[in-house]
Amino acid sequence: MLKKDRYSKILAWFEENQPLPTTELHHDSPFHLLIAVILSAQCTDRRVNMVVPPLFERFPNPEDLAKASFDEVYQYVKSVSYPNSKALHLIQMAEKLVSDFESEVPSDIDQLMSLPGVGRKTANVIASIVYDKPVIAVDTHVFRVSHRLGLSDGKTVEAVGKELEKNIPEHQRAKSHHWLILHGRYICVARKPKCQECPLKDWCREYERENRKII
Repeated sequence: MLKKDRYSKILAWFEENQPLPTTELHHDSPFHLLIAVILSAQCTDRRVNMVVPPLFERFPNPEDLAKASFDEVYQYVKSVSYPNSKALHLIQMAEKLVSDFESEVPSDIDQLMSLPGVGRKTANVIASIVYDKPVIAVDTHVFRVSHRLGLSDGKTVEAVGKELEKNIPEHQRAKSHHWLILHGRYICVARKPKCQECPLKDWCREYERENRKII
């Protein structure tokens, strides 16, 4: 099957069956989503969702977080991965929002990446969810699913992201990020993908290869 046909079939299935995908990270504002995404690096959304309710209540805005001590913030985030660096990044991020962006989360990718703790993936997540920017954040799920389905052979997350954005229409890019993440989280899992129950198997390159071996 040609790559363009895989894209067409897979995107059509998602559009029909999951027309309104969204992040599973709990948040009630762009600022709180930014906190949650920073905390989610190399950590599960489930763990982050357990941590953030009291954190959000204590720090409803950047001004409050910017004035917080490291020790206080650490107590809220100590159960996530890399709590020391994340606690520091959260405080520094809030300080920069207050000093440089009038306490508003910017929409520009480069401006987002200027915030402590924010790399391109995090910036793309915020830009796509909050501002509906036509960008795709590539995490481990998106990287794995894109390779297995045959959507990309890129060796780096940057290469995969560029190929996905090249082949996915702008109006579907923000949603595609969620489609691929959720598919990787629940169906195309890392160790033992659930191929028999996968609705995309008819267009999946890896499934096609495995069936060819059996025959």
